[in-house]
Amino acid sequence: MSGPQAPEPTLEGQADASAGSPDEDAAEGIQHSHRMLSFSDALLSIIATVMILPVTHTEISPEQEFDKSVQRLLATRIAVYLMTFLIVTVAWAAHTRYSGLGPVLGRQPVGSTPTPSQACMMTITFLPFTFSLMVTFPEVPLGIFLFCMCVIAIGAVQALIVLYAFHFPHLLSPQIERSAHRGLYRQRVLGIIVRGPALCLAAAGFSLFFYPASYLLMAMVIVLPHVSKAAGWCRAQLVGPREPPAHSVEVFTFDLHEPLSKERVEAFSDGVYAIVATLLILDICEDNVPDAKDVKEKFQGSLVAALGESGPHFLAYFGSFATVGLLWFAHHSLFLHIRRATQPMGLLNTLSLAFVGGLPLAYQQTSAFTKQPRDELESVRISCAIIFLASIFQFAIWTTALLQEGETLQPSARFGGREHAFMFAKLALYPCASLLAFACTCVLSSFSTAIFHAMQIAVPFAFLLLRLLVRLALAGLRALRGLVGPVLARPAPGAADEAQSPLLPAPC
Repeated sequence: MSGPQAPEPTLEGQADASAGSPDEDAAEGIQHSHRMLSFSDALLSIIATVMILPVTHTEISPEQEFDKSVQRLLATRIAVYLMTFLIVTVAWAAHTRYSGLGPVLGRQPVGSTPTPSQACMMTITFLPFTFSLMVTFPEVPLGIFLFCMCVIAIGAVQALIVLYAFHFPHLLSPQIERSAHRGLYRQRVLGIIVRGPALCLAAAGFSLFFYPASYLLMAMVIVLPHVSKAAGWCRAQLVGPREPPAHSVEVFTFDLHEPLSKERVEAFSDGVYAIVATLLILDICEDNVPDAKDVKEKFQGSLVAALGESGPHFLAYFGSFATVGLLWFAHHSLFLHIRRATQPMGLLNTLSLAFVGGLPLAYQQTSAFTKQPRDELESVRISCAIIFLASIFQFAIWTTALLQEGETLQPSARFGGREHAFMFAKLALYPCASLLAFACTCVLSSFSTAIFHAMQIAVPFAFLLLRLLVRLALAGLRALRGLVGPVLARPAPGAADEAQSPLLPAPC
């Protein structure tokens, strides 16, 4: 038995419901654009981070020593990884820039095919395969050529998106849509977007007959904007600032290497930390789940005994995950006190994330102690170096922010603020701990494994007690200052008479 039926909406009511106001349409477009930007940030951070997998899966047999050839192989792969990580971050920055041209840029029209932005994302997802070819065969032109062609395709799609947006001005922000210099805007945006793909086009050509020049040109994609900016600053100091052109871009500025919004930097950084934490468990799921036949034959059916054989791997996993989590916590605390990120801070954050992406390599090295006990000293030093570089660039972000603390930091984190000393100690903890562990392995090389595991255990407890330790240290400094202050402020004998003598009348 059915209840009373609700009246069906009329055609007019359906039309009214389907047709929204212009404000609702604009809000829907902005929401769609923000969701697409979030998806892009997540995808690009994943692609940039998984570049480390071919490096971590470098096969070193237990009989093979960690000699110069193995060191050269790892150094080459790490260098190629860092270069490609930075190139992907350049592509992410470009994507962020052109997405900021308008509130609904990238919105997919109803009933249309997938947007060019999604085609750009598809091309980006192919980068890890081309990187694997390039890092496995660094001297073979095909890997370099394919990687460069992917970068060129990404730049071409980004240029098409910009041309599409300027062809339909209602997709742009109101200040650009109403500007009389919209053509200058388009020319400037396209000139910056195609700069990297143009260098990669030259690199693809050189790869066919002289591959070292290809790596140099790909490195120029990263350093050329910073070199040109430094050259412009030097020129301004020597001959004075350049006069603006007659038809300058007054309102809108588009520079691929200007500081991005703090929210986008945080979103990209969180994606890198999340995928690094995920990559750590993948190897355990793949390599450390015992085979049922081995459990039955080798361990008499005892799963606990079979898992106990992988104890060093689990210990390395927990230590590496704690390191990733605490580095993310330090990064979160740092950007919580940052009001505005400058260009040098963005570059330092990218370098820190690049070495954070290398933490799975540190896990692989420390989990291989039982397989290659002769090489544990080199493995510990590699792990300490990766942790030190990932954390020291975080500390460098902090010190760079202090140079312009009025613009970049919250009042509580500036010199003399209530959180200044605590942030200094929090960001200095991992650099000091990893550097101390590295130095101890030089003196006590036979205890390198114990030293490294002691550092991984001690640092989380130090984080828990850090605020208490900082308060005790500050209280001790205040007490010491209180003891020294009265001694320094106490006047010398006769000083009071000398101070009052000018006020006394002169003798007759």
